[in-house]
Order: sequence, then structure tokens, then C-alpha cells
Amino acid sequence: MLIRDQIEKNSGTLTQSERKLASALLSDYPFAGLITIQELAERAEVSPPSISRFVTKIGLSGYQEMQRRLIRELKGGDNSPLELHETGRRIEGGYLAEFTLRAAEQMQVSAKAVTEGQFERIADLMSDPKRDIYALGGRISDTLATHLSFHLRQARKGVYHIPRDPESWPEYLLRMKPGDIFFLADFRRYQPNLTHLAKQASIDYKAQVILMTDKWLSPANRYSSEVLAIPIDTGTIWDSYSAALAVTEALVARVAEENWDSTRQRIEAWDRARKKQLEDDK
Repeated sequence: MLIRDQIEKNSGTLTQSERKLASALLSDYPFAGLITIQELAERAEVSPPSISRFVTKIGLSGYQEMQRRLIRELKGGDNSPLELHETGRRIEGGYLAEFTLRAAEQMQVSAKAVTEGQFERIADLMSDPKRDIYALGGRISDTLATHLSFHLRQARKGVYHIPRDPESWPEYLLRMKPGDIFFLADFRRYQPNLTHLAKQASIDYKAQVILMTDKWLSPANRYSSEVLAIPIDTGTIWDSYSAALAVTEALVARVAEENWDSTRQRIEAWDRARKKQLEDDK
């Protein structure tokens, strides 16, 4: 179990000062737990003994164990396909049947990892016509950003897929208004340039960063207002984005149906324009 999961599991038993400490740890997870106990005490405005009692309450032997566990979590975010193959769970018997079963299990876990409250908050943000939406992903995860932006463009105005070429990113940053949304998909073997872009969007342009990542958490979580931590590990050589795609599809469907009258009118206009284009090409 991840440290953040142990904190959330015990959240109902925490005192007021322990809740402050939990907030400090989770707001900059996992990095806040890697500083000295004195530094964390000052940041959370609690005493070092309070931190020691807290880590014991969530099931750890002490602050050093928490730091060792957090370091292991960070290393898990850098695992290559070679390392995944060495540590993975071999599939015995029918490969397709077992693989799809594991993907289905991921979807069930993701439905619990993303609460309905968080899902609705994000859907409400994306439904707001005053907010433009910018989407981008990593080497592989950009397929999620492409999927999200393509479908949302048919449902509402002001949706942009940022090109993969970093040389074009300043143009999109300069378009961003305070309160606009930057949807970022960044999974393990995280890309530093995406973290830097999230930092610019959040700090310099006051955009709200919605991060879709895995349980090890992209470093871009430091600059994100919402973090969707999606299960991806199937025990095979490559991670699976099946659950991430399911959550993405649920979001775009929710946004489209939230303002159905305007969505219907836009899709009708979209189809008329597309049909006319096809006729002109004949």
C-alpha cells in the first residue's frame, strides 16, 4: 500500500494537528515526506513528536521507514519495460483472456480511486464555457489527450490539443487565461518538460492543471489542482492505459451530456460543415 493510501485509510482517526500534517504531506506528495522531520514540523506547524505519533498511527515504525517507503515509490515511477518484465506477474494459460481480466480489474480500481465528488468537480470545470481547455500528454499518453480534445471539440468551443513539439508550446501558454484548464496526462518514466509546462501554466498563467497520472505520481502533481491517480500496472512488460482511457471517456461523455442542448446544436453544425466539405471535395 502506498503511504498516501495509508494516510487516507486512517483519516477518520486523525486529530486536528494530524490532519494538518496529512494535508502538508499530501499537498506536495511524496516530496514533503522526504525533508527532515524538523523541516516538515515547521511546514505543517506541528511538533516533531507529533509527526512520530502520526507515522505510528498510520502503521509505520517511524519517520525513517516512511522516507524509505517514499523513495521506493519514487523509484517505481522510473521503472523501464526491462524492469517491469523482471518484477512482473507472468501470465499463465490464455494470454488474451488473462490480460483483459487484469485490465478490467484496473477499471474497477480506478472507479474507487477517483471519487464521484472529484469526478463531478472536474466535469463541472470542463463544462464551463468561460474556460478554455488545453490538453497534452507524454510519449504514449498523448493518445489520451488527443482522445479527450477530439471529443470535447465536438461538444463545446475553446478546446485545443497542444502539439507535441515543445517549440510550439509558448503559443498556447500565451493564449491561456486565468482559470483555463490544462489537462495533462503523464505516466511513469515522466517527462521533465511536461512538469515544467505544468509549472508555467499554473504559476505564470494561473491555469488550473488537471493531471492524469499513476499511483507513483508525476512530479507535475506539485502544480496540479486536481490529480487523477489511475492504475496502470498489469504485471506485463508495458503498462496498460485501459483504465485511463475509460476515465477519459467518462469525462467527455459527462461534459457532453451536462449541457446537452448546446452539445446537440454544436454536433449538428459540425456534421453540416463536415458534410459540405465532403461534397466540395467531390
